[in-house]
Amino acid sequence: MEVRSTYKYARISPFKVREVTREIQGLPVSAALDLLAFTPKKAASLIGKTLKSAIANAENNANLKADGLVVKEATVGEGPTLKRIMARARGSASRILKRTSHIRIVLSDEIAIETRTTRKAKRKAEKKATKKENKSETTQNASGESKSDKKTAKQPNK
Repeated sequence: MEVRSTYKYARISPFKVREVTREIQGLPVSAALDLLAFTPKKAASLIGKTLKSAIANAENNANLKADGLVVKEATVGEGPTLKRIMARARGSASRILKRTSHIRIVLSDEIAIETRTTRKAKRKAEKKATKKENKSETTQNASGESKSDKKTAKQPNK
């Protein structure tokens, strides 16, 4: 089941927030909170609030446990821009764009949480499978023709 939370009109540029949201996508909730706690950016605290809100939504509204949740999606959209004016030389003015953003976080319990131990076990299984394939290929080559015989047999006579 998916649970979402949105922080609208956050007073920070979407470009700055996207840098942090890319880091937490696909992580378990506990790892994402740890990462945000030690990220020295303003965006990290805003995303942390949104993530905690999504966790609370999952626990209270959907009866899900926080330890089984994964950050499925963390997107940042552009909100309305506040336009201000700054006085410049010779009576002219320049624009200051104060950007806002909408932070959306989607949590899911359907994605399997991948830990170091599961990754290692997966790699070992892949290595064993490749070794078996290589072994079977060598036995086929030994029982049949050698590779050099196959090359000469395939070349047409001139």
